[in-house]
Amino acid sequence: MRATSYGIGCDSTHMAQKAEAGNPQSGFYDFTADLASKDTAYTSLALRAHTDTTYFSDPAGLQMFHLLSHTDGSGGESLLVDGFATARILQQEAERSFQVLSSQEIRAHASGNEGVSIQPFIPYPVFNFWNGGLYQVRWNTDDRATMDEWRDDKSLEEWYEAAWKWSEILRRPSVEYWEQLRPGKPLSASA
Repeated sequence: MRATSYGIGCDSTHMAQKAEAGNPQSGFYDFTADLASKDTAYTSLALRAHTDTTYFSDPAGLQMFHLLSHTDGSGGESLLVDGFATARILQQEAERSFQVLSSQEIRAHASGNEGVSIQPFIPYPVFNFWNGGLYQVRWNTDDRATMDEWRDDKSLEEWYEAAWKWSEILRRPSVEYWEQLRPGKPLSASA
């Protein structure tokens, strides 16, 4: 485990003590769906399959989601998709699309709030490999930056065709796993 810029100084004991004191919204994030942070995560909009923190050079590798309270609430199901399994499906069904998403670097950013722009130090492809194997999937259409650097028109068309095919696979009910969070039942996922 390592300290990250999105969790320094927070521990579960501290969070539990705050919750017991009637202040559950303290800890890693103070979350309110009011768009104070201009990010789709802070809305009540449904989010498609994506990886979080693609705008960091070193995005989150393991995440834990928990719900402290859900009084008189509705909705809030979490969608999980195995990015590695769906990458294999893409490779089997559309090898060229897999190659394109493994090689074409894409810029990502988080820049909804005035004066804030978080970006990785270099662009990355959707599929990243190390030592001969896929080790990371980076996919978030809401955090994709302007895509204006292409070798030629063909590479632009190929990328959008590959992205369309990948999106179609990610939306298949057979690859989706839905989980309703409940207080006391954390959910962890490898990002």
